[in-house]
Amino acid sequence: MRNEMANDKTSCWNGMMVRSRCLTVLALSFLICHLTFSRAAAQDEPEYRMEAGGGLGLTAYQGDFNGSPLKGMQPMLAAVAKFKMNPRMALAAQLGFSSLKGSSREVETWYPELHDNPVDFKTSITDFSLRYEYNFWPFGTGKEYLGAKPLTPFIALGAGLCFTGKPKLTQAFEPTTPTEGGTDDRQAVIAHSGTMAAALLVGAGVKYKLRDRLNLTAEWVMHFTGSDKLDGMKDLYGIKSSGMFKNTDCYSTLQISLTYDFWERCKTCNNDR
Repeated sequence: MRNEMANDKTSCWNGMMVRSRCLTVLALSFLICHLTFSRAAAQDEPEYRMEAGGGLGLTAYQGDFNGSPLKGMQPMLAAVAKFKMNPRMALAAQLGFSSLKGSSREVETWYPELHDNPVDFKTSITDFSLRYEYNFWPFGTGKEYLGAKPLTPFIALGAGLCFTGKPKLTQAFEPTTPTEGGTDDRQAVIAHSGTMAAALLVGAGVKYKLRDRLNLTAEWVMHFTGSDKLDGMKDLYGIKSSGMFKNTDCYSTLQISLTYDFWERCKTCNNDR
């Protein structure tokens, strides 16, 4: 009797072990299939070469009449296009329209020519730039590229050209009074026309994937120009400067852009995974 009961318990235990192993095998099979199909599905979603759209933001002049990147900001409008080399890198082109303004009344620096005759200025500015963008993480929904993230910070470096209109000076400029016993030929230069200048761009920002083909970008970019006449005046100390970026005017942009992906990438001939 005892032997029969022992045999029954052994048979029952063996049956449970067999069922447990079967369930384990089924669970592992399901997990492997799920991961395999998920990977295949992710790689079946299309990637896109290009994105284009527009941006809105603020532009701040930084030069002889303003040293703060947050003072005197002016609204800006931009058109943006990007060629996506891969999920980490892109080449971007931008055309922007804005204005610059500043005043010698609001700076602590003492300028001999403007001590008794402060000047306010405002001018329009148009700039075109090309830049390289590097994403800290692969950018995407994760459906088109395995491991891509919908949110990533990025850095940017590039160059461009800016064109300013004729500056509007709200007060006439008085030349330096000759010194006693002689003359002083040092005099600041007034720009009577618009200026074209080359610029070096350095910036950073964040990209976010709103939808499969819709991207939102927030960025701050500093434009270091090679001109000291964006504000309409040059060499305010009456001493000429030398060097590409020595004593020159700059401006920064704080911008939000919305772009749309297009031009689907061919997977069979352009697979960079």
